[in-house]
Amino acid sequence: MRVFDASSLIHAWDNYPESQFPALWEWIARQFASDYFVLPSIAYDEISHKAPDCVLWLRARAVTPITVDNLILQEALRIMALLRIVDGKYGRGVDENDILIIATAKVKGMHLVSEEARQSSAPLSPANMKIPAVCALPAVTVSCLNFVELFRESGVIFR
Repeated sequence: MRVFDASSLIHAWDNYPESQFPALWEWIARQFASDYFVLPSIAYDEISHKAPDCVLWLRARAVTPITVDNLILQEALRIMALLRIVDGKYGRGVDENDILIIATAKVKGMHLVSEEARQSSAPLSPANMKIPAVCALPAVTVSCLNFVELFRESGVIFR
């Protein structure tokens, strides 16, 4: 099962238009319908601001976002402590939304799909870690892959 960051769904929407890749979008719709793909409410809100047509597509398919609950919030606070983020002072890495999305994947026991770039080396400050680096922390351990890796891993052939 996969939790989507806004960046991956927007990447797919922008780079694989439904009109040209209908089989891909039918597959994505089936994955959301079966809850194999889920979308945190935070990511849904980001998509609504950056890709309103994509949100219309999600609404038409009755994709229900996952609401941040107490378990997710507690996990997000734990991750913030790991990154030494205090009083909302984020570095150049993850922001509050990113942490909530990572926490959703962790709590739900799912893999995270994000287009955020992997960092070639660990930053000196944990607050400067990007999503894949945070996911890879031993105290977090959330598998993180990007959109192309996702459909390559699926083995699905789109015709």
